[in-house]
Amino acid sequence: MFLLLPFDSLIVNLLGISLTVLFTLLLVFIIVPAIFGVSFGIRKLYMKTLLKIFAWATLRMERGAKEKNHQLYKPYTNGIIAKDPTSLEEEIKEIRRSGSSKALDNTPEFELSDIFYFCRKGMETIMDDEVTKRFSAEELESWNLLSRTNYNFQYISLRLTVLWGLGVLIRYCFLLPLRIALAFTGISLLVVGTTVVGYLPNGRFKEFMSKHVHLMCYRICVRALTAIITYHDRENRPRNGGICVANHTSPIDVIILASDGYYAMVGQVHGGLMGVIQRAMVKACPHVWFERSEVKDRHLRLTEHVQDKSKLPILIFPEGTCINNTSVMMFKKGSFEIGATVYPVAIKYDPQFGDAFWNSSKYGMVTYLLRMMTSWAIVCSVWYLPPMTREADEDAVQFANRVKSAIARQGGLVDLLWDGGLKREKVKDTFKEEQQKLYSKMIVGNHEDRSRS
Repeated sequence: MFLLLPFDSLIVNLLGISLTVLFTLLLVFIIVPAIFGVSFGIRKLYMKTLLKIFAWATLRMERGAKEKNHQLYKPYTNGIIAKDPTSLEEEIKEIRRSGSSKALDNTPEFELSDIFYFCRKGMETIMDDEVTKRFSAEELESWNLLSRTNYNFQYISLRLTVLWGLGVLIRYCFLLPLRIALAFTGISLLVVGTTVVGYLPNGRFKEFMSKHVHLMCYRICVRALTAIITYHDRENRPRNGGICVANHTSPIDVIILASDGYYAMVGQVHGGLMGVIQRAMVKACPHVWFERSEVKDRHLRLTEHVQDKSKLPILIFPEGTCINNTSVMMFKKGSFEIGATVYPVAIKYDPQFGDAFWNSSKYGMVTYLLRMMTSWAIVCSVWYLPPMTREADEDAVQFANRVKSAIARQGGLVDLLWDGGLKREKVKDTFKEEQQKLYSKMIVGNHEDRSRS
């Protein structure tokens, strides 16, 4: 046996006391409130304090940048080229008029100057691509003391540098260990709790326990991100037998929504830790996990699920990929062909405290989670929109676009028709053919009109 010296014994006792105090604080101020769904207002006070610090830091940086005459922020706009909403025919007509006194109707079917229209459009697309810029984080208008949110980060003043260094110590030495401990607690309770609930006989008690175990664990995970969420119009929350669709910014969208309601998840079967979590969850609740080879059967399984009005609403992100929370891109039509009631949800994050967007082509999951847990907080608003059903004269694509427009309008997002899959794929030939058909129709139409006259 090893004998501890008095000094070593003192250190061990202090360490034990510190761990006991830390665990007690976690239990009293985070875990227990998460179980009962209450809040002491600590996170909101923390957010207000951060806002005051950010305001002071921004003013100090702007003053220092002005004194040293250098650019502080990278220019970023949603549209760097002014574009007027005009048709192809009107723009070509304007180009022809600028180079000739003849009107469009009196010119031959084709003019060499028409090429300039397509050249200009191509250059505009390269310079101001509506798709690519949706997959990169935007530059903030004010600095939030995270060096990764200011491309021109450099020394301004001693006080500002000390404040930034203090922020690094707080985020990495205090918040990060605390958040990792909470995330580990939430995931462990989710696996153990759902496994235990899975052994209960089917019935109302099992359903009750399953709902509250899921809700409790998701709320703990939300606190692991210091997430401050504001829910609006909660009377419109999804109900059994329906489909909840939302815009997609991050994998944590699931946690954000599931900490305020009960959902059945849909996804592909995974291995490793994710596989362990999936297998435990499906024991307690009828989540829809499918193998890669079963993709064709997914539609049938989803239809069977929503037809059972006793089952939880399905949570789906129809974009199929993460967008940087400035826009909503094309919704895949599969979820809208089932015929169930759709409950739209709009999610809008505030990047001032931490950028929730996951750029999967740039960061792996571990790196992304590390960035999330070393941010100041995750602040977002969630709007539950009134339920929507497919109208008699609508097809699935039209219904999907109507739901997407409602989400974009409520969340203050740009409504785009482009497919989010374009960040990994080439543009389909059909998009090119549409422009060719428009030009061909204009030329042929003019020729036919002259023949009739």
